[in-house]
Order: sequence, then structure tokens, then C-alpha cells
Amino acid sequence: MANSGGVDRGHDPSVGPKLAFSILHGLPVGVGIWLAFGGFDWPDPLRARLLAALAALYFLRQVFTLFVLLQRRVQMSEVLGLVGFIALFEIGFLLLGAGAVSGVATPFGAVDWLGLALLLFGSFLNSWSEFQRWQWKRQPDAHGKCYTGGLFAYSMHINYFGDSVLFTGWAILAASAIAWPVPILITLGFVFLHIPALDAYLAQRYGDGFADYASRTPKFVPFVY
Repeated sequence: MANSGGVDRGHDPSVGPKLAFSILHGLPVGVGIWLAFGGFDWPDPLRARLLAALAALYFLRQVFTLFVLLQRRVQMSEVLGLVGFIALFEIGFLLLGAGAVSGVATPFGAVDWLGLALLLFGSFLNSWSEFQRWQWKRQPDAHGKCYTGGLFAYSMHINYFGDSVLFTGWAILAASAIAWPVPILITLGFVFLHIPALDAYLAQRYGDGFADYASRTPKFVPFVY
């Protein structure tokens, strides 16, 4: 059960794969910055620059998560798959927002402010919940126990929910219907693949403690599901 949902959940520093992920992830971020600030004549250069900045923020969060918060083993197959997906949406969203497909600029309005708020709120939910769990796990009496506090008291997988929220906001800022399959597919992947696999692993590892937590806590969306 250490390998569940396509992810190896055994503990390992995985310094090499994490370094490879950071370097490879930095490439599409660098391309995005070049596209946004390199003097190209985009219909919507300001939106392109905003999307490039958000990709840089996402990169910094990923590096912090990898080298500080993430304790499980990371394999190169996982690195390559994730980097390919990240490059697709980071550069793709930027080009969509820049108007490379539509040929027109989309005025920044109330919907975009909502998208930015969702992206920042989702980023907070993901990173802060993971940080709370990381702090708790450093305590001597936490060994062998299932973490149920902090933001995880409102949702068993609040970190995954945060990702769904942030990618929804990111798709809004891309200002194109072409971007919407990304948050939809990510959310479906969480609900039907990653969460069931992780729940099975946690149930085996923590037994009754996890069963009690699962019986009283929403699985994904706080207060709803």
C-alpha cells in the first residue's frame, strides 16, 4: 500500500528527483517570463505579465513544498509527468490570456478579481494546511497518529481542495473557455483517483483513528462533501 494512486508514499528525501523537478519546472516559468516581458506584441500584455508572475509564485510554492513540507518519496516518472503537465498549463494559460488565440485583449474586470482571489485563497489553503501538518508531525507525540487539526479539521483533503480552487481561479484569469478542462480534470482526478487511493492507504496505516476522522469530517469540500 506504500504505492497508491500512482504515488509512492514511503518516506525518502528524494533529493535528486526533487532537484530535477525544480530545475525542469523552472524552464516553463522562464519561458513564460520571456514571453510576457520579452517585448512581444501581444494583444493583452498586462494579463500575460500577471499570468507569468502567478506561474513564478506557483513555482516558489512548489519548491518550498518539495524541500520542506513533502516527506514522501518522489520518483523520476512522477517528476517527468508533472513537469509536462505544468509546462502545458503555465505556458498555455499565458498564451490564452495574452490573446495569442483570440487576437483580442480581455478587459480586466470583476470576474478577473474573483479569479485572482480564488487563486490566492486556494494557494493559502494548500500551503498553510500542509505547513500546519508539517509542524504537528515534528512533535514527538505525533508519531503513528493521524493529523486531524488545523484546516484539515474542515476537510480531510483540504490541500487538494485548495488546488482545485486555485486552478479554477487561474483558468478564469486565462480569459478563455479553452482553459477550463484543466481545473475540471484536476478536480475529477482528486475525487476519483487520488482521494480514494490515499484514503485506502491512511485507513490501513491509522486504523480506527482514521475511521473516526473520516466519519465526522467532509472528504473534499468543507461543510459540503
